[in-house]
Amino acid sequence: MDDLFFPYFIHLVALSISFSLIFLIYKKKSSNIKFPPGRTGWPIIGEAWGFVMAGKRGTPEKFFNDRMKKYSTEVFQTSLFGDNMAVFCGASGNKFLFSSENKYVATWWPRTIKKIIYFPEHVDNSSIEETAALRRFLPEFLKPEALQHYIPIMDSIAREQLEADWCPHKQVRVFPLSKKYTFALACRLFMRIRDPDHVTRLANQFALVTDGLVSVPINFPGTTYNRAIKGGKMIREELLAIMKQREGELISDNKDDAGAIDLLTRMLITSDDNGKTMNHKEIANKIIGLLVASHDTTSSSITMVMYYLAQHPCIYQKVLKEQTEIAMSKAPGELLNWNDVQKMKYSWCVVCEAMRFSSPAQGAFREAITDFFYAGFIIPKGWKVHWSVHSTHKNPKYFPDPERFDPSRFEGSGPAPYTFVPFGGGPRMCAGKEYARLEILVFMHNVVTKFKWEKIIPEEKVLNISFPMPVKGLPILLQPHSTSLE
Repeated sequence: MDDLFFPYFIHLVALSISFSLIFLIYKKKSSNIKFPPGRTGWPIIGEAWGFVMAGKRGTPEKFFNDRMKKYSTEVFQTSLFGDNMAVFCGASGNKFLFSSENKYVATWWPRTIKKIIYFPEHVDNSSIEETAALRRFLPEFLKPEALQHYIPIMDSIAREQLEADWCPHKQVRVFPLSKKYTFALACRLFMRIRDPDHVTRLANQFALVTDGLVSVPINFPGTTYNRAIKGGKMIREELLAIMKQREGELISDNKDDAGAIDLLTRMLITSDDNGKTMNHKEIANKIIGLLVASHDTTSSSITMVMYYLAQHPCIYQKVLKEQTEIAMSKAPGELLNWNDVQKMKYSWCVVCEAMRFSSPAQGAFREAITDFFYAGFIIPKGWKVHWSVHSTHKNPKYFPDPERFDPSRFEGSGPAPYTFVPFGGGPRMCAGKEYARLEILVFMHNVVTKFKWEKIIPEEKVLNISFPMPVKGLPILLQPHSTSLE
């Protein structure tokens, strides 16, 4: 009987040894695969609370610096907005991600943000396809010929708003007034909306959206995130009504002034290679996404430029000299043009330094489309990836004495590549960079040639969650120049 079972016993032992060897080899191989170090925090909310609180304290870079020191200066793991993700750090991390578009990574946005912006049935749409569809229209809208056409419009709106909302007062709050300027301009150029009441109604709804974009994503009544979702719904419904009216106008008026056509109308009438036009809901998604990308970021930049100019009178005087020379070269009432803006070189250095100190955008997201290794760690396919301005903008490795406000950093060849990234980089660099530059410099010209100012709250705290914002909106005391510089 023992002889009968002995061959089976030998086979069983051999099989057990084989499985043991396979397990040990697999375990050894697995131990050689390292995921980025870090922690993912609490279920659902991850480390979003720590991220938001760092921004509320005005030190968003601390969230990143603490983890870079504890885990890795090149890449670490965290969880934000409901997704686990690898955060790439430093100039080398920026370079890798910016140059790996559609090779290792592709554009991606958190579902929590898409729920605010998009119609519910479009939330699960591919971020790659959504972005590609929008970028199909932007080159025409943002080409140099179009941008040159926008400068006089920007100048006239800035003049009107300064005359109405600044000149009659001794004190103003900069942030809400800069938002009024940028939103009125966006409504005019993106959607051809000029009625002030209509613009105000949209702006109030839009404020709910921007407040909740980087909030803790808990969708209960009364939360910031819940209000953002409701605000997004109201704006989308408003946009659908605008498109319905615009289509009626297009049917009754066949004029096609290509030089003056707004972005929304262009989306309504432009077809793809198959002769299909986007439906109204798709267009509404794109317009609200564009408003998110262009509105508060530019308003924040304008506000922070004025914040730092108030702190640095010598720098203000250099800007005033440059802008006065441009103003004195103009005929009375003549609007700014492309050549005028190109002369604002020092002013742009000041804007760049303000964006280094207080970047209007915090970074962006990607998704790994294949397994790849970086800095000795594996990033598996499907993982979310984040790059942030906070790993370089105040890093003494790239910007010596980073807490010193010094616009000369941007003169000549400027900072090293991939260290100053308020507009991103690579194929996905912000398409509206030049539009934002013109918008900021035109407003800067108007306010500097009309006023000097001082902060009413000298040490006003700056929140920095989704974008920098002085906690009281930057109240200032206006000091009009004794003689007109125009």
